[in-house]
Amino acid sequence: MALSIGIVGLPNVGKSTLFNALTKNQTAMAANYPFCTIEPNKAIVAVPDRRLDQLSEIVHPQRVQNAIVEFTDIAGLVKGASKGEGLGNQFLSHIRETSAIVHVVRCFEDDSIIHVDGSVDPLRDIDVINTELVLADIQTLENRIARLEKQSKTDKKLQPLFDIARKLLDHLNTGSPAILFAEKESEIFEELTKETRLISLKPVIYAANVDEAGLSEDNEYVKKVRSFAEGHNAEMVKICAKIEEEMAGLSDVERTEFLESLGQSESGLDQIINHGYHALGLISYFTAGVKEVRAWTIERGWKAPKAAAVIHDDFERGFIRAEVIAFDDYIEGRGEAGARTAGKLRTEGKEYVVNNGDVMHFLFNV
Repeated sequence: MALSIGIVGLPNVGKSTLFNALTKNQTAMAANYPFCTIEPNKAIVAVPDRRLDQLSEIVHPQRVQNAIVEFTDIAGLVKGASKGEGLGNQFLSHIRETSAIVHVVRCFEDDSIIHVDGSVDPLRDIDVINTELVLADIQTLENRIARLEKQSKTDKKLQPLFDIARKLLDHLNTGSPAILFAEKESEIFEELTKETRLISLKPVIYAANVDEAGLSEDNEYVKKVRSFAEGHNAEMVKICAKIEEEMAGLSDVERTEFLESLGQSESGLDQIINHGYHALGLISYFTAGVKEVRAWTIERGWKAPKAAAVIHDDFERGFIRAEVIAFDDYIEGRGEAGARTAGKLRTEGKEYVVNNGDVMHFLFNV
């Protein structure tokens, strides 16, 4: 499985600039006018993970395969997007396909860059976008409720689904996103949302886009975004999309040195991916052999057979057992042989819950 992130926000807040930086690829046209992104830009990005480097130094594989993230740069939404304003619903449909949302918020002053509403106000901007996402969900849910109302008259088993759909609609009509719905953990809610794929149910990472001066110390705009994110149980990162784009052509060493000169330890890519993994409850385990060292993305809490299925369905269907070495033990033992000698290699069965960083080898038979 791969993490997919949609980049949203008002026009001219830095979305396409961030996309260019994140993908190290100047394919998203950044221009100083609204709607310069006419089709969603997609790119597959390798997830930076220093643990792969450590494993590779020991194993010396033929190749190294990082986990991946798919980024989608979606054209700037405006007030009324859910009703077709701007470039309309076509872009809201692209957001439905993603796992999480990065909401880029402008937190800097620059008279040379036009703001669609004429002034910088991050909380107003956040409200505009969030309102459009909720309104889009209301339309989706109203259509589902209309069908359920008819169906439940002849199939009483659908009544609980109809009831929770009405409760959720009342919740959305207050302007609150689906992710804050009190009954979102219930099985009946999960059944309802499998079909509806509500946008406002997705985890949001607010990216406060600042100028270079704003990186060292939070300005008033950033403080407002940070407070808003905390109050809505959302993730928040502070980035400078312009600097990230400037770093896109640098080597890893040059990029590290440049970040250190700015007093930063992580790039915008690292921050967004790490927050995305945290928001979605994702972790990585590794396979390590002479042909390949690879990271595999799974959800926290998955048991060994399900984790094995991300490699191939046969691994889950014919699962026998897993040989597991904790990452630190693998590094300390300088590989599988050393970890085995030290008694750190474990044999685990179907009920084993995979830990972040486990180095695993699956035995199966189909």
